[in-house]
Amino acid sequence: METILIVDDNADLRFNLSNILQDEGYNAVGAGDGKIALKAIEKNSPNLVLLDIRLPESNGMEILEKIKKIDKDLIIIMCTAYCDVKDAVKAMKLGAFDYITKPFDNEEMILTIKKALKTQYLSKEVERLRKRLGEREIFQETMGQSLQIKKVIDQVEIIAPINMTVILQGKSGTGKELIANLIHQKSSRKDKPFIPIDCGAIPESLVESELFGYEKGAFTGADDRKEGKFEQADGGTLFLDEITNVPLSIQAKLLRVIEERKLRHLGGRKDIKIDVRIIVATATNLWEAIREGKFRDDLFYRLNEFDIDLPLLRQRKDDIPTLTRYFLDEANCELNKKIKGISPEAIKCLLSYHWPGNVRELKNVIKKAVLMADSNEIGLSHLSLSSTHLPTGFQFQQCLDEGAPLHQITKKATQQIEQQVIKQALAKSGGNKTKAAKLLKIDRMTLYSKIKEFQLE
Repeated sequence: METILIVDDNADLRFNLSNILQDEGYNAVGAGDGKIALKAIEKNSPNLVLLDIRLPESNGMEILEKIKKIDKDLIIIMCTAYCDVKDAVKAMKLGAFDYITKPFDNEEMILTIKKALKTQYLSKEVERLRKRLGEREIFQETMGQSLQIKKVIDQVEIIAPINMTVILQGKSGTGKELIANLIHQKSSRKDKPFIPIDCGAIPESLVESELFGYEKGAFTGADDRKEGKFEQADGGTLFLDEITNVPLSIQAKLLRVIEERKLRHLGGRKDIKIDVRIIVATATNLWEAIREGKFRDDLFYRLNEFDIDLPLLRQRKDDIPTLTRYFLDEANCELNKKIKGISPEAIKCLLSYHWPGNVRELKNVIKKAVLMADSNEIGLSHLSLSSTHLPTGFQFQQCLDEGAPLHQITKKATQQIEQQVIKQALAKSGGNKTKAAKLLKIDRMTLYSKIKEFQLE
């Protein structure tokens, strides 16, 4: 559970914010002034600080600088009234992650906090790996050793130092944001902001203001001036995930901003120069989106300076043991457990699964297994297999592609289903073969024969 420190001299505001954050699953700690805040940081080691600019005795800017001396990587979000927005922008130049204005919009505040914590996690993970490994090994430790992922690593190493726009294409869960972050970390912009934005998570009416910012009074509810993501990423990298969700009307403005390297706030009158590297990602085929009239071809050609295709996990199953070990260590650390490994039977099960959710799904499966494990090893019973783990048409399609006759495809399908059902029965019975045979309504000798045939021991 992440800890958030609220630094504000208004006790009622601290109380209300604490309740909101606790409802979202965070641990909230309050401090009424800068001195108490600095002591709280040393005592509680918070993951994030909500810091008011106006504080008694010493102001928020001074406290920001003192916090950065204690922990330069601690994420700080400034809280400010409209009249202090200029100070908030100055605070960001001194190391603050972002700012929010009073009165708070609860949803916007929580969204800002979640993005900040996610960015912090990715950056710390890359830095942790960098200290342990060489640059190339960072990618391989994180992503695997297969030929498919080595090709991706080679492409990352080629493009990262060059200030070109990159398109990442891959299905959901293939690690597009991780690759984008790694490109940023290997670039000359690594000490500047990496700002990710999920274009599919923003309501269409808010996309323009979220990307390009707005002036006070630009629309109903615009009670103050707000920087957009382009400005926040100035000098660094802006990662636009699910780029095809950007409305066509905004795509035209996006194209102009990328080409001219300047933007204008919604409701603004002055151009603002920006220096941002763009990385975009999509789970859909951009050519299909162009043919369907959902994506501008001129924007595509402008973005398509370099592209990287991320493979599906089922296309690189050689990486599953490496990724499993990595996610096991990560889950041990997060859940404060000491699971040492995973059984051969469980590994076989992971290798036989088709992974529609790709690397993200594997990570979730391992994390849950670590949580459920009651010994020092993950076994079949800890994988919580369900009917969704039965084979899909993918394997059978592969048989068709190879030109196999119907009787061979049918036999293989039957074997795959039998193997998965037996695995589930063994998992449900805790490995007790007698109970498993009763669940399957077959005699023990038949079950033993099947276990030997499918090499489940």
